[in-house]
Amino acid sequence: MSCLFKAGDKDLDGQLDFEEFVHYLRDHEKKLRLVFKSLDTKNDGRIDKQEIMQSLRDLGVNISEQQAEKILKSMDKNGTMTIDWNEWRDYHLLHPADNIPEIILYWKHSTIFDVGESLMVPDEFTAEEKKTGMWWRHLVAGGAAGAVSRTCTAPLDRLKVLMQVHASRTNSMCIAGGFTHMIREGGMWSLWRGNGMNVIKIAPESAIKFMAYEQIKRLIGSNQETLGILERFVAGSLAGAIAQSSIYPMEVLKTRLALRKTGQFSGIADCAKQIFRKEGMAAFYKGYIPNLIGIIPYAGIDLAVYETLKNSWLQRYATDSADPGVFVLLACGTTSSTCGQLASYPLALVRTRMQAQATIEGGPQMTMSGLFKHIVKTEGAFGLYRGLAPNFMKVIPAVSISYVVYENLKMSLGVVSR
Repeated sequence: MSCLFKAGDKDLDGQLDFEEFVHYLRDHEKKLRLVFKSLDTKNDGRIDKQEIMQSLRDLGVNISEQQAEKILKSMDKNGTMTIDWNEWRDYHLLHPADNIPEIILYWKHSTIFDVGESLMVPDEFTAEEKKTGMWWRHLVAGGAAGAVSRTCTAPLDRLKVLMQVHASRTNSMCIAGGFTHMIREGGMWSLWRGNGMNVIKIAPESAIKFMAYEQIKRLIGSNQETLGILERFVAGSLAGAIAQSSIYPMEVLKTRLALRKTGQFSGIADCAKQIFRKEGMAAFYKGYIPNLIGIIPYAGIDLAVYETLKNSWLQRYATDSADPGVFVLLACGTTSSTCGQLASYPLALVRTRMQAQATIEGGPQMTMSGLFKHIVKTEGAFGLYRGLAPNFMKVIPAVSISYVVYENLKMSLGVVSR
């Protein structure tokens, strides 16, 4: 009963009043009905042992017929060896279900939401997906979708970097003017400068992040198939920090290649050699601190907004199924990622400026705090959001392209989706 009391006491005043109890019953019954309907694959209004075994198998848990019968008997009041809705509801109503696997499986914050920025929280895979090797197929499909998406939106990404570094009050670089400048300086192909490195870093970053996330989940000590929002935030942020630390020199190379003038470097290797020769190894970690700090607001707000939108949809529209459909998932993922970017954008801008400082002749070499003060003093708070327009312009096409490529690659790789 103590878990029921905690679940129902919404205002945390230590008392469970009638209004809170009614709200809890309604909310909990809706969740129970969603799970009952998802278990009742025959749609006959009853759950038998085969349906219980199959649903648990889908979640990576294999049980025997005897174990399934034991579960049935614990809920079966009339001895029919099946469970109807009333028996299911009566048994579970006083057992709070905060983490229903059916809802979580449909609402995974998936890798398909690639907007060309670092996603901090990797996919969570079931034990069955890990055992059958479906997890790596998801990652391959997600990585390839990200590569296509980033390549298609690369001109906007390069324009964002140029505006972050060069735009100011005296040089108010606009979108049309920025594109014109790039084409005049280096032709149409110059719009894709830096994209090669942006694509190359997807694979190592995704792999390191996924492995780190799995290890951190074990260190946290959670025995659950999926983590709660706070655990996901901690694990995702730490995994993101480890992955970013490992591939950060690639981030610096991507920025320098995007900012290069025609003929300055012959390729990625030449760019790395010149930076090392002129500036030393430390140049490959310029902007590292604001990049690392930016992980926290990005991951926190991204997750919080996504969970809020998810719960709001479930409360208002979930009647027969927890499956929200493609449009709702894309809308929630796009909105949450955009909010995360908006919160961490000033740190991303300072990171890019620090990465690019050596490319500006006669420019001062400032620290993170010094650069923040300088930007606010000379350009105002608006200066911290230079390049935001092209950054947001690429969100919807990036997400749409990612989704289409991801779904087609999943089918090609034989990924089975629920």
